[in-house]
Amino acid sequence: MFAKHYRHWLGALALTLTLAGPAAALPKIQSWETPNGARVLFVEAPDLPMLDLRLVFDAGSARDADRPGVASMTADMLTQGAGDWDADALAERMGDVAASLSTSALRDMGYVAIRTLTREPALETALETLSKVLSEPRFDPADLERLRRNALTALRQAEQDPGTVGQKALYRAIYGDHPYAADPSGTPEGVAALTRDDLIAFHRRYYSARNAVVAMVGAIDRAQAEAIATRVTAGLPGGDSGGERAAPPPSVPGLTAASSEPIDFTSSQTHVLIGQPGMHRGDPDYYPLYVGNHVLGGSGLVSLLMNEVREKRGLSYSVYSYFVPMRVDGPFLMGLQTKNDQANQAREVLLQTLGRFIADGPSEQELAAAKKNITGGFPLRIAGNARVVEYLAMIGFYDLPLDHLDRFTGQIDAVTAERVRDAFARRVHPERLAVVTVGPSPDDVADRPAGPMSNPAADQVSNPAADQAADHVAGRGD
Repeated sequence: MFAKHYRHWLGALALTLTLAGPAAALPKIQSWETPNGARVLFVEAPDLPMLDLRLVFDAGSARDADRPGVASMTADMLTQGAGDWDADALAERMGDVAASLSTSALRDMGYVAIRTLTREPALETALETLSKVLSEPRFDPADLERLRRNALTALRQAEQDPGTVGQKALYRAIYGDHPYAADPSGTPEGVAALTRDDLIAFHRRYYSARNAVVAMVGAIDRAQAEAIATRVTAGLPGGDSGGERAAPPPSVPGLTAASSEPIDFTSSQTHVLIGQPGMHRGDPDYYPLYVGNHVLGGSGLVSLLMNEVREKRGLSYSVYSYFVPMRVDGPFLMGLQTKNDQANQAREVLLQTLGRFIADGPSEQELAAAKKNITGGFPLRIAGNARVVEYLAMIGFYDLPLDHLDRFTGQIDAVTAERVRDAFARRVHPERLAVVTVGPSPDDVADRPAGPMSNPAADQVSNPAADQAADHVAGRGD
């Protein structure tokens, strides 16, 4: 009954937030450090009795080194028990007060997040649980074996998905020996070899206070926020000193030549994926590249790529391009899927359209439409505490200015066609792109009847460019 009462409150609050419409101007971001060196970003949001709290650590898969999958497995195991609570007890504690706990690891970062009411006993229960999860994870062997089996099953299933196979291959082609080349999910061999000691060592090294950013949005005041941030970071590895910050990842070398990797895969469609190193968070070319890509392939049905590939030639229902800004240069990606016997034509149209855009840039009409679309949709992206806390975590993790969100629309409006042409000419190199195709070999295609194009409804449900546009500012793309 108690849990049902709180779930009713959360449901009502979520509905209120949904109906409230676009967010007003973002309140001022307050920032400070905890006594042991964790950076804190806080926005007071008194209208709803809720708290969203996210801790991000420099603990992504770029830190896997010779233990593929250790960052993801460590993050996943944090929810499987802490202190005296096993996985069931931990889940029951949060469920009883209708609070949520989530963890994950991307390439750059690992994170732990809670969402809770600020009413008691929900707040105290959630904070006590989070503190234990961060400071005393159990890493029980039985839970490790269960999650290992799940991870190995997911890796086997991924081998049957041509899109996933292609994306992993493309990252390897773009990044070579750089840590970004490896997929966060690891490899079957790496996941099978992980030990409990590996997870303990990874947690001790990377889940330290000085390696952390605490982001909070909710109905608490500055004094409460300071106390909460100090409390949840106090037991992190590193003691009073807060441990050591992880060294920055190595810079990304540019590609020196084009490459092509055909992957033989039995399917009625061929996936074409193209990429190269792109840009980093805080990049001086961030805004012209972002706006330019919106015209090129990031705006769905009205993009240049969609017009050339789908509308004019009917080669694919969905085609996209996007940048993934990361701590060091994340990738610039393009892709589509098409009939097997049209793969070469589709690839050439992608490359030709990119080449023309680099040479000519956007028209003034295209640029104006892109800027209007981006700035017009921006308020919806910060419409809710859960979204704002992700932005705060991104700003803190990548050390962006505290007024990053306030200046966003002004920076977009200031982009000119000349700046877009200049940035693309300097940063995107068609003669040095990595190309991966996943589909039947030419001999198999000759013997196989042509399949239909991909389902348009399915493409509209999962459009990488649309997803990336929504996540671009928050940094959730990778």
